[in-house]
Amino acid sequence: MTLPEPRPIAWPLRPLASAETGMIALPDGRLELTIRHAVLKSVTPEMLYWWYGNVEGSMNYMGRVYPRYLVWHPLDHVSYTVVRRAPDGSVDPGARVRIIEAFARNPAYRIDVEMEIFCLDRTGATVARRLFGQQVMILANTFVPLPEGTQVLTRFVIGLETLPLRRRLNAILTVRLFPVDKAKAWLKHNVEEVGTLEHFLPALFASQAGWTPEPDSTPMRSSHQSMVYSDLDRVKRATDTASG
Repeated sequence: MTLPEPRPIAWPLRPLASAETGMIALPDGRLELTIRHAVLKSVTPEMLYWWYGNVEGSMNYMGRVYPRYLVWHPLDHVSYTVVRRAPDGSVDPGARVRIIEAFARNPAYRIDVEMEIFCLDRTGATVARRLFGQQVMILANTFVPLPEGTQVLTRFVIGLETLPLRRRLNAILTVRLFPVDKAKAWLKHNVEEVGTLEHFLPALFASQAGWTPEPDSTPMRSSHQSMVYSDLDRVKRATDTASG
């Protein structure tokens, strides 16, 4: 795999230690990765709502014009393509995107995957990957508004949830898709990726003066997103218990 040239880095990438992270095997054999990110200062849930629906396109960065996706992570991101749009032409629920990236710029940690958008609003963004009608990956980000900005809570689950013998299948699937070293690289990548948003998103969003969000009838911490809270708290309790 040939990676694009790394983009210049205009700000420090967040270290892994800036976030609370967890990695556990669920009882059915699925792998669960969780992150409680440090607060994104001066970033609002509305900005994040706009961003996840408008990753495609370009922006000015360090004196040049780059695809927005390549600025989002100046080292690891390779490409972002909208494969299928929502019926209204937007990148909203029902759309499908293809992402290619290599964590830590390591070809061994490459992913090339199509994900369908299942939720996108001011509460968060959820995408999932299905194969033969079965969900094999789900990535949920919840946006928590705070006085100083927004905290993002991330939950990434790899594996089958419904098939018979799924525990045995998941033991094979998780090792093939996300072995432990690759999962650790993803945690670091995601902490860095989310952290970059506070550096460029407020100005980029302000430049989109004509954007009008859809009316949002979903209350903050909607039920499908609030599971991220309980899972992060559960992982933290389990980690604290193990370390004690």
